Amino acid sequence: MTGQMPGGWSDWHFDLTPEAKKVFEEALKGFVGVGYTPLAFATQVVAGSNYCFLCKGKVVYPDAPEFPAKVYIYQPLKGAPHITEIKKIKP
Repeated sequence: MTGQMPGGWSDWHFDLTPEAKKVFEEALKGFVGVGYTPLAFATQVVAGSNYCFLCKGKVVYPDAPEFPAKVYIYQPLKGAPHITEIKKIKP
């Protein structure tokens, strides 16, 4: 399926667009304790846009193990994007 179903999530995009990078960086500005590196993203059009970023996470301390996580961000039509949920992915 190439088109996105209304209200549904897009396919994963493994090349982050400048817009997706900006949304991610703005939403995580000032976030402390865990660092997240986005690897891919999907979007959902609502009254604004929901983003789901597939990330590599790492607690900020020496030799901390990395872990996979999904970081959900809402970008309203007006205003700054913000984190709505972070889910650690378990095997």
